[in-house]
Amino acid sequence: MIPVEVVQGDGPVILGLPHTGTWLPDAIRARLNDRGRVLADTDWHIERLYDGLLPGATTVRATFHRYVIDANRGPDDASLYPGQNTTGLVPLTDFDGEPIWTDAPGAADVAERRAAFHAPYHAALAAEVERVRVRHGVAILYDCHSIRSHIPFLFEGTLPDFNIGTNNGATCDPRVEETVRGVCGATGRTMAVNGRFKGGWTTRHYGRPETGVHAIQMELAQSTHLATETPPFAYDEARAAALRQPLGEILRALAALAPGLRTSA
Repeated sequence: MIPVEVVQGDGPVILGLPHTGTWLPDAIRARLNDRGRVLADTDWHIERLYDGLLPGATTVRATFHRYVIDANRGPDDASLYPGQNTTGLVPLTDFDGEPIWTDAPGAADVAERRAAFHAPYHAALAAEVERVRVRHGVAILYDCHSIRSHIPFLFEGTLPDFNIGTNNGATCDPRVEETVRGVCGATGRTMAVNGRFKGGWTTRHYGRPETGVHAIQMELAQSTHLATETPPFAYDEARAAALRQPLGEILRALAALAPGLRTSA
C-alpha cells in the first residue's frame, strides 16, 4: 500500500488527514501487543465525516497508522507540548499512557519509518500546498483531527466539541481563526481556541501567513460523531450529519475568505 493518498482539487483549501489511516505493515503489526492492535488512538472516520463537504478541496491522507509513525510530529521528535503528557514520533504508549509494543521500536526502526512513511506524506503535502498557493496566490491548510473526549492521561475533564489550533495565532491570518471560531460559536456547542490542542507539527510547520500559506487545526471530540468512543468505534450517522453541517460551513467560509487573504501574503 502506498503511504499517502492525494486527491487534487482546484480550490484554495487543502484538507490534511494524517491520523485516519489504519494500515500496519505485517512486520510492524506483529510487534504490537494486544492493546496496541486495537488502534484506539485512530482519528476514527474523519475522512468520511469531511467527504464531499467542499467541492474543489484538495485532500492529502496518510494511509498508515500513527503507531507506525506519527505524521503530525516533527521528524526531530521534539515535543509539541513540553511539560505535558503526549506521544512522540513513533509512540511507545497509547493516549492512556499504556505500552503498545511487545518489541518496542529503536532508533533504527524510527529512521526507517521516517524515510518510508513520514517523508513521503510530507513531500506530498508540501507539493500540494505549493501547487495551491501558486494557483490561487494563497493556500489554506485545514488539518483534520479527532480524539476521545475523555483521556485523563492527556487532559482533565471532558474535551470541548471543537478544538481550534493556530499555535496562539502564529499559523494563519487572524481572519482565518475568526472565521472558524465564528461558525463554531454559532452552533452552541462547546469550543476551545488554542486550549489543550494548539495545532500539531503540521499546522506549525506549514503555517506561514507571510508567504500566503495559512494553517489551522481542528480537533473534534469523537463524541460528536461516534456511537461510542470504545471498540468498535462505530460511526453515528445522526450525530455525524448534524456535525457535517457546521463543518461544511467552515470550509465554504474559508474558501470564500481566501481571495481576500492574498493582499496579506
